[in-house]
Amino acid sequence: MTDGMVAPPHATKPMDPKNGPAPMLTTVHAQRSMIVAPHPLAADSGLRVLREGGNAIEAIVAAAAVAAVVCPHLCGLAGDGLWMLARPGRPPLAIDATGAAGRAVTADDYRRRGLTRIPRHGGHAVATVPGAVAGWQTALDVSRHHWDGDLPLARLLDDAIHLAEQGHAMSDGLARALARAAADLAGRPLAALLLDGGTPPRPGRRLTNPALAQTLRGLATAGLDDFYRGAVGRAVSADLKALDSPLVSDDLAAHRSVRRRPLTLKTPTATVHDGPPPTQGLIALMVLGMAERLAPEQADGRDHAHGLIQAMRAAAAVRDRHLGDPRFMAVHPTTYLSDAMLDQGAAALDRARATPGPPATGRGDHGVWIGCIDAAGRAAGLAQGLHESFGAGVLLTGTGLLWTNQVRAFQLDPARPNVLLPGRKPPHGLTAPVARLRDGRVMVMGGNGGAAQPLLQAMVITRHVLFGEDLGTAMDGPRLRPGPDGDLDVLVEADLDAALAADLERMGHRPTRLGARDDAMGHLGVVTRDPEGTLAGVADRRGDGAVAGD
Repeated sequence: MTDGMVAPPHATKPMDPKNGPAPMLTTVHAQRSMIVAPHPLAADSGLRVLREGGNAIEAIVAAAAVAAVVCPHLCGLAGDGLWMLARPGRPPLAIDATGAAGRAVTADDYRRRGLTRIPRHGGHAVATVPGAVAGWQTALDVSRHHWDGDLPLARLLDDAIHLAEQGHAMSDGLARALARAAADLAGRPLAALLLDGGTPPRPGRRLTNPALAQTLRGLATAGLDDFYRGAVGRAVSADLKALDSPLVSDDLAAHRSVRRRPLTLKTPTATVHDGPPPTQGLIALMVLGMAERLAPEQADGRDHAHGLIQAMRAAAAVRDRHLGDPRFMAVHPTTYLSDAMLDQGAAALDRARATPGPPATGRGDHGVWIGCIDAAGRAAGLAQGLHESFGAGVLLTGTGLLWTNQVRAFQLDPARPNVLLPGRKPPHGLTAPVARLRDGRVMVMGGNGGAAQPLLQAMVITRHVLFGEDLGTAMDGPRLRPGPDGDLDVLVEADLDAALAADLERMGHRPTRLGARDDAMGHLGVVTRDPEGTLAGVADRRGDGAVAGD
C-alpha cells in the first residue's frame, strides 16, 4: 500500500460488462508494521505511534482509546478486555482485563425487585467493575519492561482526547446501531449526546464528548491507575451514585487485571493460543479443533458448513455448563483441549443430521478487536467491549463514560451454573487468538460476533489455512451462524449459495436469510507476518474497520 495510507476495507474490481462493478475485499501488504482497528481513525492513530518508534502494545492502546471515542456502541473505557501478546522466541501471554460483580451485588437484590433477569439498561445494569483501563496499564507495564516501550501515556491518549473534544464524524456502523437502539435510548442522556433530537442518525454528523475528553486528560496526567484509585475514580464513583448503581468506590479500588497463561490448541496446521476463562477462548479453540478433525474437502461445501455449526453447538453446550469465573469451574479448561477430548467430540458430531443446540444470543455486532504486529515481529491483539450495543445504555454525565452491562451474563436462578454472586466474574464473549502457522507465519485475529464468534472466526481461519484462500477472499465469503432462537435455527447471509442453504435445510437446519454482509455476522480482522517480515492484513467490510501499515 502507499506509504502512510489507511486502507479502506474494500476496493473495486474492473467493470464487468454483464454485471457492472464487482466489489472485492483487498488484502493489504506492508513491510515493517501493520495494525487493524475497528475504525479508520483508530488505525491511523496506531500507525502514527508505530512510526514514532512505538511498539505493538503502545499502538493498540492509542487505537483503543480512539475507538472508545468514535465507536461508543462497541467499546469504551468502562468496558472489559482481553489481551494476547506474543514476541519472537517467547511463550505468549494473556491479560485478563475483565471485572467482577460489586461486593454488594447479589441475585437476591434483583429477585426482591421482582426480576427474573438482570435488566439490560439503567443503573442496575451497571453492576460489574470495568477492567479495560487496568488491562491497558498491565499491557503497558509489559511494554516498558519487555518490549522496549517508552512513549509517554499522554502521547498515546492525545488523539482520543482531541477527537472527544473537537469532534469526529459519525460512522456508518454507529448510525446503524443508533437506528436500532433509538427507541430504547429515548429520553436518556446518552440519546442527547448521540441523537440529533428527533432526526434519524446520519453518517457524517459531528459528535463530541467533552466530559470523556476531560476524563482522558485526567488519566493522561495522573496515570491509568487513577481510573480506579484517584481523582478520576472519585468522579466515576459520584456518577455511579447518581445512577443508583450498586457499585461503590471500594469495588473500583480493589480491582486489578491479571496476567494469565493462555490456552493452547495444536493442530496439523497451526499452534493457536487464546484467552483462558472467563473469556470464551476455550470455546473458540474447541470449535477450531473439532472443525479441523472433520477434514472437510471444500470451503463452500456442505460438510464444512454443517461441521462448523455442529462443532459450535457442541462447544456451546460446554460453554453454558462450565465457562465462567475460573475460581468456580469444576473442570480445568485444558481438559477440553486434549487430543482425546477433541477426537471424541468430533467423532460424536452427526455428519448427516443437524443436532439442536443452545441459542447464540445477541446480534453479534458489539465489541471490537485491534491487532498489530510491529517491526520487531512482536504481535498483540486486544478484544474489548461493553457486552451489548451501548452497554447499559447510560451515560455517566460527569465523566462521559458508557458502562458495560456484562452483569447480564449472570443468571439469577441459584440452580444455574453462572448465578450472580458478589465478587464473581461473569462469562465473556471475548476471544483474541494468536497463531503460529505451520508455514512459519504469525497470525493475530479477532473481532466481534457475540456467542457465535468462535464459529465466525473458524470459518475465516479454515478457509485461509486449510483451503489456501487469500485473506481477503476468506474474510469476504458469505457466512452463517446459529441463530438466537436456539434449537436448529441458522442465520445465513443472502449471498450464501442457494444449493448449500437447501442442503442444510435437508439436513435438519432451519435457515433464515439476512442481508449480504450483515452486522450480525460479526466484524473481523486479521494480520499475518511471514518469516521474511512481510505483513498482510484485512478488515471486514461488514463493519467500519481499516488496515494501516508501512
